[in-house]
Formats: sequence, C-alpha cells, structure tokens
Amino acid sequence: MNSDIDLFPFSRSTSGAPNPVDVHVGNRIRLRRTLLGYSQQFMARKLGLTFQQIQKYEKGCNRVGASRLWDISKVLKVSMDFFFEDMDKDIEYQSPMMQTMPDGEGYLMLNEEVDELELDPMKKQETMELVRAYYRITNRALAKQVFDLIVNLSKTSSKLADE
Repeated sequence: MNSDIDLFPFSRSTSGAPNPVDVHVGNRIRLRRTLLGYSQQFMARKLGLTFQQIQKYEKGCNRVGASRLWDISKVLKVSMDFFFEDMDKDIEYQSPMMQTMPDGEGYLMLNEEVDELELDPMKKQETMELVRAYYRITNRALAKQVFDLIVNLSKTSSKLADE
C-alpha cells in the first residue's frame, strides 16, 4: 500500500496530471535557471542529479521535496519564497491541503496570508532583490542616480493614477 496516495489524494489529478502547484514550482525553477544562463546539465551536476531529473522537476512531473528545494534555492541564489511567488489563486486552491479542507476555510486562510503580504511590501521577494541589487552598485554616485530615478518614477506614476 502506498501511503502517499492515501495521505495526499490530490497530489495528482484524476487524469494523472501533475498537481498545478508542482507545475508552478517547476516553472519557477526553469525561469530562474534560464535567467542565470544555467543549463539543465549544470544544475544536475551541482545537485548530484541527472539532467532528466531536472526536466521532471521543471515540468512538475516529479514533486520537489523540501530538502531538494532548499538545495535548488542555494544553486539558483534565491529564497524558498521565490518558488511560490506569483502563484494564481486557482493554483493555490489545488494544493493537496486546500482540496481536503471544508468549503470556505481555505479561502479564508489564503486571503489572510495575501492581505498580510499586500500590506507590507518589505516582505516581498521583489523588494529584497531590489535592495540587494542597489547595494551591489559599486559606483555610489550612479547608485544615487538610480535611487533618484526610482523616486521620481514613483511620483510620476502616482500623479498619473490620480488623474
């Protein structure tokens, strides 16, 4: 008896397709890998895997365990949150836990979490990446110009939104 099937009946759809959450995580792995210019072969060597296993992770065919995702995050130089960012609500509701919750409970839980993130932009990965990139600019005069540009763009954007 396979206990994974009993405990997590929604890990795969009835058609056998991968869970959309696993597909999303795989897409984020592929996105970051390609942005860094890494091949699947390079990733496989760094992780002690075959490139076929990387392919399966990227397609969502194989689920990525927590310890493996941790290793992938280190190779790709991102936080664990990166793999779950920009996930559509429709996908979030298809996680195994959400599928087993009574109607409405999952909706309330997800909205509480989203509200907290929306209220505090300092918790977003994008904010952290922007700050890190800013401080990597070695020419501080140039960094100041980038800072001023962002501040001015934000003022322009808010004025346009008001009109």
